[in-house]
Amino acid sequence: MGNYYVVGGNKLNGEVKIDCAKNSILPIMAACIMIDGEVVLQNIPLYSDVVAMSNIIKNLGGSVSWQGENLVINCKSLNNNVVPNELASKVRASIFTLGPILSRMGSAKVSYPGGCNIGSRPIDIHLSGFKSFGVKIVDKNGYIYAHKEKDENDKTFQLSFPSVGATENLLMYASLGKGRYKIMNCAKEPEIVDLANFLNLCGAKIHGAGSEEIVVDGVDKLKSVCYKPIPDRIETGTFLIACAMCGGRVSLKNVEKRHNDALIERLFKCGCRFEFNREEILIDSSKRLTSCGEIETAVYPGFPTDLQSQITALACVADGYSLITENLFESRFNHVPELIKMGANIKIKNGVCVVQGKEKLYGADVSASDLRGGASLVLAALRAEGYSNISNISYIRRGYFKFEEKLARLGANIKIIEN
Repeated sequence: MGNYYVVGGNKLNGEVKIDCAKNSILPIMAACIMIDGEVVLQNIPLYSDVVAMSNIIKNLGGSVSWQGENLVINCKSLNNNVVPNELASKVRASIFTLGPILSRMGSAKVSYPGGCNIGSRPIDIHLSGFKSFGVKIVDKNGYIYAHKEKDENDKTFQLSFPSVGATENLLMYASLGKGRYKIMNCAKEPEIVDLANFLNLCGAKIHGAGSEEIVVDGVDKLKSVCYKPIPDRIETGTFLIACAMCGGRVSLKNVEKRHNDALIERLFKCGCRFEFNREEILIDSSKRLTSCGEIETAVYPGFPTDLQSQITALACVADGYSLITENLFESRFNHVPELIKMGANIKIKNGVCVVQGKEKLYGADVSASDLRGGASLVLAALRAEGYSNISNISYIRRGYFKFEEKLARLGANIKIIEN
């Protein structure tokens, strides 16, 4: 795979087009399992997680192919209900296949998912929801065995926590169910709304996505469609933070501003200036930023956990103290020791990251241990004095497509060096 070799110190200027959201694409791909025909997903970047999900669909008997930048999925010939460990371990989103396989085939055997090591991400909320909808669940030897046993009269479930994955899994399962399903205390992320919009275009009857309560009236069949997922708000945020740290003026195209309001408000307070047009954000960073203040990650519309690592990197070069609290994943400060290698002044006390900003960071040999933490190391290297070597970039490629090429077009000195 190679390493990123970065020479820091360049300002970023120019234009970058944001890709479709990884966290929308993966559940939408899983939802295609329920459709007895061809689905065309437009402008899909070749994330490594997309490849991993494609392999799962192929193993189930579906076909996946590319027509230019469009991903074509056809599950008409689905003939398998098993997602084995060797495929599930490659991608956290493999768990999204449980609901669709169940709804399509009546039973499923799905291995526990893999993905980034950012802490405990239990799927007990998913399983509790399926049980409440009349599904028998057996957890055995690292696999989830699920079977539709009965059609419960009261198909109502309240999530113990507004889990994005559980919300999506349950609404997918209910889409091909019988009668009305009610899911309460739902997550409200834009990617959930995107999944519901896709399924409704296919003929589903989903109401309330983006609110605390989602109602689904099951239908007998879903039809083939052509669909373009929403822009990636985390890639958008990563490039906004990159420009804020390095200085310069960057125009981001194919964006949805309201999906990044929490970050934009924070960067504005730090000293960045913005212009907004339809599907465009223009950021200007012309001076050293003030501190980030106090940031706590939260479910949407709060500050996203997927941007916590990147904003921590920014805090390392901002003027003053920043306090960053991670409320969702206990291991999401794994990038901190690597930032310290680059000269950052960071201490972690009682689950809070205390950062004293410095004017300079210094290049170093560092290693990514997860997707977003890896991105934060790239941003720090872009701002640092000297060169940095970043290994384990396969993590970064799970959620960023042609990351180094986009940064290089903005003026960054970054390239891949083969191992």
